[in-house]
Amino acid sequence: MRVVIVEDNRTNLEVLTQLVRRMPSISVDGFTEGASALADASEQACDLMIIDNVMPGMSGLELVVAVRALPSHRHVPIIMITADAERSIRLAAINAGATDFLAKPVDPIELRSRLTNLLALRSAQNQLEDRAVHLQAEVDRATAHLQKREEDMIYRLARAIEVRDHETGDHVERVARVARILATTMGFDADFVRMLWLAAPLHDVGKIGVSDAVLNKPGRLDGGELTQMKLHPTIGAEILAEGDSDMLRMAEQIARCHHEKWDGTGYPQGLAGDQIPIAARITAVADVLDALCSPRSYKPAWPASEARDEILDGSGTHFDPACVSALEQAWSEIAPIYISRFDVVDAA
Repeated sequence: MRVVIVEDNRTNLEVLTQLVRRMPSISVDGFTEGASALADASEQACDLMIIDNVMPGMSGLELVVAVRALPSHRHVPIIMITADAERSIRLAAINAGATDFLAKPVDPIELRSRLTNLLALRSAQNQLEDRAVHLQAEVDRATAHLQKREEDMIYRLARAIEVRDHETGDHVERVARVARILATTMGFDADFVRMLWLAAPLHDVGKIGVSDAVLNKPGRLDGGELTQMKLHPTIGAEILAEGDSDMLRMAEQIARCHHEKWDGTGYPQGLAGDQIPIAARITAVADVLDALCSPRSYKPAWPASEARDEILDGSGTHFDPACVSALEQAWSEIAPIYISRFDVVDAA
């Protein structure tokens, strides 16, 4: 263990250094001024400090205060050496952060006893810190494992919906990617972005309640079929209702509201503007972009640039202008998703 001694008198410093070095498994470094000791403390940790109170320049009390301000030395035991037995000096030292005291001239037996006890305490602190680091690593690994399982289950549920709507291919994965890019561009924090990335693939989970005849009809839907299709946001929200995690609650909002429009003309509730949850507003842009850029039985895939222009035209009516602005800002990152997938080359 490393002990640092700060004593302006070189003879006293040498005596203290030799006494401490006689103890097993201890290395000692000595300084004759507080500034040098503080610079050392800023660079490397130690397990105990012995500081003389009366020194030219920076006093022992001032050094203790400065050392305690360093995160690495917040819990390091500090012994203050003083020739002044006044109660006020000791109280000041305690308030400054001193752990224990030794009176001049230092008694070697007392010094050894104090160091033995305080270094045992420091060793226990180090073990607890190591244990805390180990436990945190275990928690991090377990959390990462649970997050991976959560991601895997969500992805499989979303793909299960796609099995019924076999024309969409990797629609849910691309919607999630675009939604994540938009949210990041809009400045949302990492937790929100991750939740959106997980929740967005469930936007069409309600299609499980739509008949195969409607869902896979080769052509445009008639009035009755369209009415049935428009039930899927409500069905999806009911499936995801009463979730006990923030992610599931966000998924419920997205499932219910991703067909709402900024001007209030969407469905199922006719919400407008900020009444529509932001996660649903972002997902709506990603969903429509992917739908336009994907081939369907009733239409070919649009070039990415035309799909982008269509969304730009819908800013302030169909889409939240802030989400559309994010699409413009991040277009260089989004366009390759569709160029590589559908070989649409005019995405500039």
